[in-house]
Amino acid sequence: MKFIPTPLLALMALPMVPGTLARPSSCKAKVVAPKAIYTISNDQQNAVVAMPVQADGMVGKATSTATGGTGANGIDGSKNEPSAPDALFSQSALTVAGKMLFAVNAGSNTVSMFAIDAADPTKLTMVGKPAAVPGEFPTTVAASDKNKMVCVGMTGAKAGVACAPFSAGGGVGPMDALRPFNLGQSTPPVGPTNTVSQVFFSRDQRTLFATVKGDPTKNNTGFLARFAVADAGGCGGATVAQKGAMASPAGTAVLFGTATIPGSQDIFVTDASFGAAVLSMQDANAVAVKGKGIVDGQKATCWATVSPATKSAFVTDVGTNRLVEMSVANAKIMGQVDLSPNGDPGLIDLMAGGNFIYALSPGNGSTPPAITVVDAMKKTQVQHFKIGSAGKNSMGLAMMV
Repeated sequence: MKFIPTPLLALMALPMVPGTLARPSSCKAKVVAPKAIYTISNDQQNAVVAMPVQADGMVGKATSTATGGTGANGIDGSKNEPSAPDALFSQSALTVAGKMLFAVNAGSNTVSMFAIDAADPTKLTMVGKPAAVPGEFPTTVAASDKNKMVCVGMTGAKAGVACAPFSAGGGVGPMDALRPFNLGQSTPPVGPTNTVSQVFFSRDQRTLFATVKGDPTKNNTGFLARFAVADAGGCGGATVAQKGAMASPAGTAVLFGTATIPGSQDIFVTDASFGAAVLSMQDANAVAVKGKGIVDGQKATCWATVSPATKSAFVTDVGTNRLVEMSVANAKIMGQVDLSPNGDPGLIDLMAGGNFIYALSPGNGSTPPAITVVDAMKKTQVQHFKIGSAGKNSMGLAMMV
């Protein structure tokens, strides 16, 4: 396992409890590992694949729960055939909000909602029926537990974002009107360029964002869309503005996966045309680029997460089996973890939890899908967990904390 040392790693702060003394410097803060991680199979009969996470951060045996919908593949524009891996050209094909999980069904134009069992987070129970979306080819989903709202990004012939309320008893309610993106796409879409990448909420859940890829070969620039959220006091009944602000940050073109940065309103975002950038939200119509990092040797740097342990970002590449660590201040490259010895062809969606990074390899038809667990502090692989039989359609990664 090779690692290019980082020049600086942020130290993990020791928690203080009112009325107690600070723990001695020789003591280490307890690592809180996630309870479970989830992905979708994205096959004809779509399913959520759930894996428990042990106290030591290691992943256990996977179970599968049908979504009641169908998966699908976009069209690889360079080959004019179904795209795989990276079948949906997106980050966050499923997400967790509170004790609920949401997953897209790109082939049936629906989103499914599940209740997560408190005693066993791999036990999922569908709530209601898969909800129809007002567009085509849904690929990415965001949910706000505070606002009891779920929003879906669609990237087919009818592309855009739509939202709906949800409840523990009733599931996903009726979707509101589509906020259209004029992509001129087909269903299934031809990509990966010129497609919706990710929808996500800001940390305070007052803004809904969407990243949309451009196509540099056609002088079509990607953009970041943002829509204000009226939260109705945190008791449900929230609404998302129908009209949003669109901005194309200077020097970006193919905006893809994102991670919000703790303690700020900044966003860390990948751009497959060069690597990644840190974006600063200014007024309602402006987005400033605080820094850009060019990832040498990349094939497609597309997915991102921010580690609470290192306070840095990690990005993945579907064509290169490695993690690249980058600064959340200016996107400067801090180092990389070479994972090629485990035999995976590359990595897509990833999540950070405790001291660990969990990264999904969707497989390639002969190599099975797998989760690689990396110690973010030590920059070493600690587990390589094969999910199941050979496949290449798996998408998305979500986490129950």
